[in-house]
Amino acid sequence: MNVTVIGAGTMGHGIAQVSAMAGHKTTLTDANESMLPSALARIEDNLDGAVKRKKLDEDARAQTLGKLTTNPSLDNAVEDADLVIEAIIEDLDIKRNLFHNLDSHTAESCILATNTSSLSVTEIANSTANPGRVIGLHFFNPVHIMKLVEIITHDRTDAATAEMARHFAESIGKTPISVKDSPGFASSRLGVVLGLEAMRMVEQGVASPEDIDKALELGYGHPMGPLRVSDLVGLDVRLAIAEYLHDELKEAHYAPPEILRNKVKAGELGKKTGKGFYEWPNKT
Repeated sequence: MNVTVIGAGTMGHGIAQVSAMAGHKTTLTDANESMLPSALARIEDNLDGAVKRKKLDEDARAQTLGKLTTNPSLDNAVEDADLVIEAIIEDLDIKRNLFHNLDSHTAESCILATNTSSLSVTEIANSTANPGRVIGLHFFNPVHIMKLVEIITHDRTDAATAEMARHFAESIGKTPISVKDSPGFASSRLGVVLGLEAMRMVEQGVASPEDIDKALELGYGHPMGPLRVSDLVGLDVRLAIAEYLHDELKEAHYAPPEILRNKVKAGELGKKTGKGFYEWPNKT
């Protein structure tokens, strides 16, 4: 399968990596050409780490990199694609414009997928001439480690599109779940509520971020606590999702707490800036 990933940021480079590792011919593109070399370097670092941990051998590393190319031209990158996965900024208008443009630069048989974590797949699909070939493929960070993929269908999704999306998710070693298009889908609605309540507890002085996270990890078997997850996702991303869900669903538990707004205003966005609810020594 020929796969093109649009967006070379945290999610995009991870999706490109797992696609290439599965043997798919994969092209990574970004409107900001300067993002591509750093994305490729991060993929190489991930692969090197896997080799050191004996999770991957040198041949598999070489084969993965042999399946992966970068291309700064969107038109050229998607020309021969069987599957295009968008992983750009969480802005509905920008995504809709992108999908509208993809109509005239991809084959009719090409599946168009969005990695949005909360925005309306229906609205994105309706910006195209053929909404039936549009679907949501919501990956989780870090993509090369997290096993879950949400497959989000809307009322006009073709059965063949959904089947191809599931086949792709399984081919890259992920476990897909099927979710109907609704604000926040399943994972974001659950994850945001838990994360925001944890933030309110910090704000109220109930416990430290470390102890709140330990409560979920040791008491409920979560592999990672909600505040550490929020730092990894990015507090700016968490805020944007919470505001969107609060606007759409009108439920109080989606209202962002002041501690989250203040951290975003201060530029404390989590791991990518070195500080969020935790101190992160290495910025990404």
